[in-house]
Amino acid sequence: MGATDTPPDDARDRQFATTLANGLDILLAYRAGESLLGNKDFVQRTGLSKSTVARLTHTLSALGYLRHDTALGKYRLGAPVLAPGYPLLASMPIRQIARPLMKALADEVGGAVSLGIRDRTQMIYVETARSTDNLVVPPDIGAALPMLTTAIGKAWLCRAPAELRDPVLNRLRLQDPEAFARGAPGLSQARKDLERLGYCTNRAEWRHDVFGFAVPLCKPVDSQWFVINSGIRAQPGRFHAVEQFVGPRLVTLAHNLEVQLGLR
Repeated sequence: MGATDTPPDDARDRQFATTLANGLDILLAYRAGESLLGNKDFVQRTGLSKSTVARLTHTLSALGYLRHDTALGKYRLGAPVLAPGYPLLASMPIRQIARPLMKALADEVGGAVSLGIRDRTQMIYVETARSTDNLVVPPDIGAALPMLTTAIGKAWLCRAPAELRDPVLNRLRLQDPEAFARGAPGLSQARKDLERLGYCTNRAEWRHDVFGFAVPLCKPVDSQWFVINSGIRAQPGRFHAVEQFVGPRLVTLAHNLEVQLGLR
């Protein structure tokens, strides 16, 4: 299976609709910045057979979820893909509550402040604010970030309960053993940082030009574990100075948001 969270064994779960799961894997195969994928790409990214991929892309095109570029022989995502996302975002009042707090901090630190949740083995922004458009990586709603090399991912892994965290770690290990071996040892320090400082950091591990800081909320909101994240343009030799300026302010923002949400 490609993108499903916990792929079940059909022999054990007779209610599991494998074809539906495979179709969703096709739609989830696109990465940020990609507009066109072909059947060969889908085969490589999902592990599905050529014949299965061909049937699925034909069906998804007929339904409008994919648009076939006949000249290139590849597919673009169609507008119907957007429809399920809006009800989800609209059902998150935390976004409206957090937005002014995030914008105020983004302006103060001269960077970006975002709110994210986990999506399978990555983190997804559901709200974002920035002080300027002149950022290395301007964040956007729906942007996905890896878990082991970003502050927001490490913060989620450090705060989520074991019954949620352990399956994610296992899936990360299976997806990319080498990346897992490089990133997993850093979680020990991240836990210490969260306990001692109240936030996790990314010292330009994910991107060489971005420092990251993240604070997980103390409790779930509507069954979701949210994380507040700040991305700042990296300055060589300046990590500790940036950390001392941004980290405590991000902790204060998270605390104020928790109070407004009634979590404290």
